[in-house]
Amino acid sequence: MTMSPPVPDNDRPPPARFAFDRWTWKEIGYLLANLPMAVAGFVYTVFMLSVGVGLAVTVIGLPLLAVGLRGARLLGKAERGRARGMLGVRIDEPSPVGLARRERGFLPWMWASISDPVAWRAVLYSFIRLPWGVLTFTVTFVGLFVLWPVLPHVARLLAHADRAMARGLLSPSDELERRIAELESDRGVVVDTAAADLRRIERDLHDGAQARLVALAMDLGLAKEKLAQDPEAAARMVDEAHGEVKVVLQELRDLARGIHPAVLTDRGLDAALSAIASRCTVPVTVTVDLPTRPAEAIEGIAYFTVSELLQNVSKHARATHASVDVWRTADRLMLQVTDDGQGGARIDAGTGMAGLAERLDAVDGVLVVDSPQSGPTTVTAELPWRDRGTKEPSRGGAVGRPQSP
Repeated sequence: MTMSPPVPDNDRPPPARFAFDRWTWKEIGYLLANLPMAVAGFVYTVFMLSVGVGLAVTVIGLPLLAVGLRGARLLGKAERGRARGMLGVRIDEPSPVGLARRERGFLPWMWASISDPVAWRAVLYSFIRLPWGVLTFTVTFVGLFVLWPVLPHVARLLAHADRAMARGLLSPSDELERRIAELESDRGVVVDTAAADLRRIERDLHDGAQARLVALAMDLGLAKEKLAQDPEAAARMVDEAHGEVKVVLQELRDLARGIHPAVLTDRGLDAALSAIASRCTVPVTVTVDLPTRPAEAIEGIAYFTVSELLQNVSKHARATHASVDVWRTADRLMLQVTDDGQGGARIDAGTGMAGLAERLDAVDGVLVVDSPQSGPTTVTAELPWRDRGTKEPSRGGAVGRPQSP
């Protein structure tokens, strides 16, 4: 009787079986293809190393070696795809070459390629595969005619060794490499966000305060010209200019508050969040339970996170009441904004939460949205706690709910 296992959906091999089912034939096909793939990889690797290392004393040797190692990476990628498709083993793709580097130019590119550990492991994999490919091809080919009754078990045993070899040599280097990829992506988000903020500030200054100051200078110039001929008209123009000065000052205060509010610097999150809540279109209850103040950077991120969430409440929630809770759990700063509105909020709903989630992720933060249709909506943000004066944020912790005061 033939047992047909389901397609594996994780890193485990197919379950044991006693006849020639689909996965047995896939493993047999993989083992028979080992020899031609191993020969191709071995010939390429030997040629690449011979030319690159042999000509290393010349000006073209190292560039050729760098190009050859890029090709070895492609061979590793092909082998990962073959293992995923025919052996059901999942192997993550390594980070691109030099992902954490910002240098441009040929020399940085060449050095990144030559020092790439993924490429060198692919080279080692190609060397090991030649004798292994000869062995697996021979055993499997002979088994098709001689060892037919036990061939499924033999194929499974050899395929297990192939799985282990592929995981060991073709997987990403380690957790550090994956972390570098995450940090590079996060750094890109931070850079893009900072650039967008600078453009916003420039636009606000150009279209707001700067335009008003130009008009004010022109009005004062006209008032100066009229001062001798028509003092009353000049006085009226000066009064109007005085009112315009007040408007400009208020715009500059609002702009400065958008960069970093003075109340946050002077009095901390409790007072700053209360000021935000007072400007919300619905009543907001603010509860801040922090034994000390976190680092300035974390405090600023928390402030702007709550500010954006309350703006969403004002614009989209149709709520009658909202609450803001801030507390510390172990090494995490927790923020929770709840409203009794219509619900249906999502991170991908175009309300700015996607960008907010990216900003939090850039500092090892987490954003969780719980917003069923018809409400209520609860948005929980988690940030690493850093004491004032420290430089490195801690990592870990789970998102929870605030305790009752």
